[in-house]
Amino acid sequence: METKRDRGAVPIAGVLDGLLKHLRPEAEDGMLQIWRVWEAAVGDEIARNARPAAFKGAVLLVHVSSSSWVHHLQFLKADLIARVNAALKRPAVEEIKFKVGSF
Repeated sequence: METKRDRGAVPIAGVLDGLLKHLRPEAEDGMLQIWRVWEAAVGDEIARNARPAAFKGAVLLVHVSSSSWVHHLQFLKADLIARVNAALKRPAVEEIKFKVGSF
């Protein structure tokens, strides 16, 4: 038997997803675009060891597999920014921050 409370019930995942898209639509869209171009822009080896984790404003947070990869990618930062922006066909990323993180 359906109660008054059951009518219009929505799974919480759907509510949260809609809320995030409403509050930060440009960030969510930007992150999706970065995910789409990431591997082609940075290459296979980097893509196996570094993944976009968050995008806010023009700052991209990238989770990296180890501290040695963080160190290595620091030297490539300017080139990676240029390659990602070229793949996006717009200057969306101005800064990349690397952090050892989970995949």
